[in-house]
Amino acid sequence: MPGWKALSDELDPDVRAFAERLRRLVDRSGLGVSAVAERTGHDRSAWDAYLGGSRPVPRNAVVALAEVTGADPGDLAAEWERAERAWARSDRREETLDRDGSDGSDGSDGAGGSDRSDGPRDDRTMQIRRLEPAPTATADSPPPSPSPSPSPSPSPSPPRPRRTLLLYVTATLGALLVVTAALLLVDLGGTGDGTDDRAATPPSPTTPTAAPSTGLPAGVKCAGPGCTGRDPEAMGCGGPLATTVARTHVGTALVEVRHSETCAAAWARITGAAPGDTVTVKVAGATRRASVPEGADTDAYTPMLAVTAGPDATACATLADGSETCTAN
Repeated sequence: MPGWKALSDELDPDVRAFAERLRRLVDRSGLGVSAVAERTGHDRSAWDAYLGGSRPVPRNAVVALAEVTGADPGDLAAEWERAERAWARSDRREETLDRDGSDGSDGSDGAGGSDRSDGPRDDRTMQIRRLEPAPTATADSPPPSPSPSPSPSPSPSPPRPRRTLLLYVTATLGALLVVTAALLLVDLGGTGDGTDDRAATPPSPTTPTAAPSTGLPAGVKCAGPGCTGRDPEAMGCGGPLATTVARTHVGTALVEVRHSETCAAAWARITGAAPGDTVTVKVAGATRRASVPEGADTDAYTPMLAVTAGPDATACATLADGSETCTAN
């Protein structure tokens, strides 16, 4: 089970009670924080903050946790509302303190204010530049002479047509057109028996390929072969984009094949396991493996393998006592 850190003494009693209730639900479910994060569609870092009481919990995360752990959603929602009101009271107190601090820094209305009102004003007026009148023409001054306009240059005389060259070019183009038309007619005619002389290109064998990596949703960082060997949670392929396509039990552990159509990849996950247990995903001879580490977590998941159809992947688990099982596809 997760080793919880002590909650801060400065937490509101309602916030503390709600954080402790969430911790008890995670403990009773037998899931680690990583498994809760993946099944609810929220990041591991966000759940660490929710369970530590340092961040308000969104309502959709509370509903998802109730579904994962089998808790009563009505009772959990009532506790969430009390904690949410406590967070709101804390925010209002901080806003009041900030506002009081800004009011205390303003100057008071007194003699100083009257001195400012009676003192000299900064009278900035628009400075208008005086424009000198334009000089007018007098009877004695001669009128300005118009500038001479440039005389138009004589247009070049058109070249004399060379009829001989034009006739030669026209005849050459006509001959080329006739030859091209004849070749097209011969090519389209075929063998004359109604069949095409060109052999039909055999269809290329279809192999399961991964989806292209273009046009991916926001947050998804790979698709198809680009996901092989990558962490599904770090690449944005887990959470609401993944589904369980096969599952089995070995001992008290649950083994699942997780598949993401968006990423065109699959991986294996084991929950409720013990340190030393391993889980493996297999696709067409390729494998990826992960082990449950020593510590608080009781779950693990493998890196991804590219596969278009989820049922083409198999998940196997080997416990520390030697027990082994695989999903049936």
